[in-house]
Amino acid sequence: MTQWLLAGVLGTLFALGTFLVLRRDVVRVVWGVAIVSQAANVYLVTMGGFIGAAPVGDFREATAPSDPLVQALVLTAIVIGFGTTALALVLTYRVYEEHGTIDTYELGGEGL
Repeated sequence: MTQWLLAGVLGTLFALGTFLVLRRDVVRVVWGVAIVSQAANVYLVTMGGFIGAAPVGDFREATAPSDPLVQALVLTAIVIGFGTTALALVLTYRVYEEHGTIDTYELGGEGL
């Protein structure tokens, strides 16, 4: 049951992110990329598994310890993704100040 719930959540996140990336508004594109990257993080944590004990203490227990590498990599990806999203939003603001619009069709010119 849990696998189906997580698969549904992941599918919804990827679909929402893809929908936002295909919009004309640059801010929505940035949020779409952020949502897709967070969906990838959820996918990595899901594939890393939830079963297992914390990797501290005595390992003579019946359950094997979980791998902390996945959580460390995802935490690093979250921090980098937050910084990248903040930078993209600041650059979007600068584009708005320079051109007066954040519509990708208007920024791209008439030849599209």
